[in-house]
Amino acid sequence: MSTSTLAFEEMEDNAAHSKEKTVMFLHGLLGSARNWRGFAKRLQSAIDPAWRIVMVDLRNHGQSGELELSPPHDIPAAARDVADLIRARPELYPDVLVGHSMGGKVTLEFAKSSMERKYGSMTVPRQLWVLDSVVGEVPIKNEEGEVESVLETIRTLPQVIPSRRWLVERMQELGFSKGLANWLGSNLKAISPGSEESKWVFNFDGAYSMFTSYRKMDYWSLLENPPAGSDIGIVRAGRSDRWTPEIIARLEELSRAAPDDGRRGSVTYRVLENAGHWVHADNPEGLLELLLPSFQS
Repeated sequence: MSTSTLAFEEMEDNAAHSKEKTVMFLHGLLGSARNWRGFAKRLQSAIDPAWRIVMVDLRNHGQSGELELSPPHDIPAAARDVADLIRARPELYPDVLVGHSMGGKVTLEFAKSSMERKYGSMTVPRQLWVLDSVVGEVPIKNEEGEVESVLETIRTLPQVIPSRRWLVERMQELGFSKGLANWLGSNLKAISPGSEESKWVFNFDGAYSMFTSYRKMDYWSLLENPPAGSDIGIVRAGRSDRWTPEIIARLEELSRAAPDDGRRGSVTYRVLENAGHWVHADNPEGLLELLLPSFQS
């Protein structure tokens, strides 16, 4: 489903209940809404049917990659796109907003800009989850991790991918996990009906510009003064390569600070064991267990 702004998917179910609350998922770099379908199905079976589950394609990704959205292609623009979508479809306003990787910083920017009234009367969601996304700047010296390896590998691949099977096998030959290889394969679309030959669903150059912005954005000040009535949950993947001891110590300290009589919100810090950066692919059951309390209040 799409609007004049971002494309999105909404989980369907057979329940007769009206949808009273919404959880919205924002994917990471080179991802798309459909990357979260499997996890969304798990979540749907575990929570009250009154919850609407929405998965958004950010600019330059998925079906939104076909939209003519104006540059700059950066995190503030991506968050503003989400606000524009909610203005067009008010029922999609998220009670819970979940962002993975780059989508995590879009989530934080959405919260910050909402708090600063940049989106008019739009308020900060009561629960934000930021999945394996470093809150501050990512120095150039730390750019040799898994995400960067994926980006550089994609640059070396042919523009037309022979088949999804070829891609999955090739990525594993290059040392990437089967889960990650399958995830990348889900970002392909056939170049013509019935053809195995495929191309990426994302705009690589635009997405790379967004990644550059992701590295530069810093949201520590937001965590130091979280918006009243909201909780910002930061999830570190146990096997992730992007978290320094200094960052971890700072998050632990912030998570111990109590809300200030309704004048400030709270920060939650959790570690998802047995997971690399792609948390929903590596340990979906663990991630589900971690998020479920947000849907039970």
